[in-house]
Amino acid sequence: MIKKLIYNFEEYFIVYSLAFMTLLVFVQVVMRYVFQNSLSWSEELARYIFLWLSWIGASYAVKERSHFRVEMFANTLTGASRKYFELFVLLAWFGFCVFLAYQGSTVTRHLLTRGQLSAAMEIPMAYAYASVPVGSALMALRLIVEIKKLFSGTPGGEGA
Repeated sequence: MIKKLIYNFEEYFIVYSLAFMTLLVFVQVVMRYVFQNSLSWSEELARYIFLWLSWIGASYAVKERSHFRVEMFANTLTGASRKYFELFVLLAWFGFCVFLAYQGSTVTRHLLTRGQLSAAMEIPMAYAYASVPVGSALMALRLIVEIKKLFSGTPGGEGA
C-alpha cells in the first residue's frame, strides 16, 4: 500500500489538486457573478496550486514517458549507438533537473530568510517557489529510473 502510494504520488497529487483548483475557481466565479462579491484569496491560491500542479506534473510525465521530444535524429540510430544517445539525452536532462533543483532551492531559501509574503493570503512566497526544486528533484529521481530501465532491457527503456 505505501509502496503504491509513493510510486503513484504524482498521479494522486495531480488528480486531487486539479479537482480542488477547479472547485476553487468555480466558487470564485459563482461568488463574483452571482453574489457580486469575490473572494480576495482564491485566485492567488489557484495560481499557486497550478504552479505545484505543473511541476509535479512534469515529474509524472517523465514516469509516463509523455514529454515532447524530437526523434528525427534518434530514429536514424540503432543498437548500441541508439542506447548511448538515449543515455546522453537522459544524463543531460538529469543534469538540467539537478541544476533547477539547486537553483530553485537557493531562491526558496532566500525568500524564506527575507520573509516575503503573498499579497492576498499573506503566506510565505517560498511556498509557491518551492514547487520548482521539489518538481525538479522528483523529475531527477524519475530520470534515474529511466536510465536504469535503459540498461536493464526493461520495456520502455529506449526512446525516453
